[in-house]
Amino acid sequence: MLGGIDTVRRITGGLALLGAAGVMLMLVHVTAYVIMRHFASSPIPATIEIVSYYYMLLIAFLPIAWAERRGDMITVEVFQHVIPNVMKRWIDVVVALVTFAAYVALTYTTWLVAMREFGARSFVISLNLALPTWPGYFVLPTAFALAAAVSLYRAARGVAGVEPISSTEKGATQ
Repeated sequence: MLGGIDTVRRITGGLALLGAAGVMLMLVHVTAYVIMRHFASSPIPATIEIVSYYYMLLIAFLPIAWAERRGDMITVEVFQHVIPNVMKRWIDVVVALVTFAAYVALTYTTWLVAMREFGARSFVISLNLALPTWPGYFVLPTAFALAAAVSLYRAARGVAGVEPISSTEKGATQ
């Protein structure tokens, strides 16, 4: 279980790469939209909706597990310098478990919303084009579930006395 750090790195790195690909696709799409609108007087239909319902979700939420793995989430280390190392490890385990619980709650609630939108086959209409929006709703529970798995993995590493994932990557390309 604790030897799967390479798997965790690959999965979270892949999600970050998908988020980066979303940025590049959005850049190309919006640029094409502007060029088509100004030079051909024919904008690409539903660009604003595609950016809102797809690209922004990919960019904002898919890399959460990657940030969680790297230890890039917000931390407050006010008393960190006076706490013994053993206690720091157990505090990190408790924080990882609380974070896991929060991600599980977010996964559950966003899954319910995604299933509701899927059931309704939600869509928006832009310039006589019906754009399905329900697939984008599945990005959030997927991202939160993977972040929950990373948090649980961090907690398990802490309980086993293994160095946190983010500490093993210091100095390496992340």
